[in-house]
Amino acid sequence: MVTAYIPKCGYTAFQSYFPEAMVLTDAYDDHITSFPSVNLYSATGIGVGMGKVEETVAAFVLFLKKKKDTRLILDADAINILSENPELFDLLPTNTILTPHPKELERLIGTWTNDLDKIEKAKGFCAKYHCILLIKGAHTLTLLPSGKMYFNSTGNEGMATAGSGDVLTGILTSLLAQGYAAEKAAVFGVFLHGLAGDHAKKQYGAQSMTATDIISHLSDAYFTISDSDITF
Repeated sequence: MVTAYIPKCGYTAFQSYFPEAMVLTDAYDDHITSFPSVNLYSATGIGVGMGKVEETVAAFVLFLKKKKDTRLILDADAINILSENPELFDLLPTNTILTPHPKELERLIGTWTNDLDKIEKAKGFCAKYHCILLIKGAHTLTLLPSGKMYFNSTGNEGMATAGSGDVLTGILTSLLAQGYAAEKAAVFGVFLHGLAGDHAKKQYGAQSMTATDIISHLSDAYFTISDSDITF
């Protein structure tokens, strides 16, 4: 059961394209000025297409101050707002999952001299703020607060397309809502996302894949897992 919270102008388009979802709208027409209560929801994903309008930033800050126990996924503009306001890191609920691409990661942890330096800085960030980092890339790296690391074995070059990371955020939010522990949701979600992408590549080829194709092949990914000895 999915509920989307969006600016008022998007209501008709959203319900037309995705009728299975419930939709709540902000009072403002073209950006978010407040956040609804999430007490009734099992997990919350924030940041995709959110923007960084001053009122949106203020609403996000207020949300973090009120919600210490929320099962949370942060992506895109939520990560960018954090990086511009580092005092907010201490407000993150334990085991919050952050899903930065390389440039967003740089805004979070600073620059690095090589891949080893990047990993060490990212591990320090996870330990300090008790969060989970998914560093998106050719072999997405999942870093846990304990220092454990997981390099993903699924996925392909066709997934380097607009919206692919947004699909991952949706998968992770769904897994958290289904009751997976945050660490397992992170590792499994990345694997499932990549596996769906591999099925999409077989049908469409890497050059013409879209993010929607990944969603369309999630069922194939689940069938592959159920027919194998893969467990999470």
